[in-house]
Amino acid sequence: MEVRRIIGIDPGLAHTGFGIIDALGNKIKLVSYGVIETPSDEEHGTRLLAIYNRLQAVLMEFKPQQSAMEELFFAKNVSSALGVAEAKGVVTMCLAQNVIPLCQYKPAQIKYSVTGTRSADKSTVQQYVKILLNLEVEPKPDHAADALAAAITHVFSTAGMDYEI
Repeated sequence: MEVRRIIGIDPGLAHTGFGIIDALGNKIKLVSYGVIETPSDEEHGTRLLAIYNRLQAVLMEFKPQQSAMEELFFAKNVSSALGVAEAKGVVTMCLAQNVIPLCQYKPAQIKYSVTGTRSADKSTVQQYVKILLNLEVEPKPDHAADALAAAITHVFSTAGMDYEI
């Protein structure tokens, strides 16, 4: 059995979270996580380019074989939804350029996969990610925890087995 390295991504114009885990058999292990931040006073195109360049550096450093991301859903705030959609496009292009397959999951599917309930809040997701990855503290900020949750969901969805904690 071979180790699978998965990157989960939580796209956003101001904050793009990423989380990288390894999966081997019925075990998952944290590799790294973080957030790519872009200042709101930067030019829009420059912010998108920064997301691309920093994500490219993460991909080169950690060499994931698969990726997972939350499906975009329609938000009440259209302008922030557009920024997320643009960041998601940049992320998708970067993954495609690096030939890393992308699987997308509905928000409720990610919450259910990680916590056992479709209505979990961000704090609950952080707590369960901590437990599932056997961490001493909850991963923060929430963008990084959400990215790790997407990666964990991908492992659970593609493995077809129970996981040990």
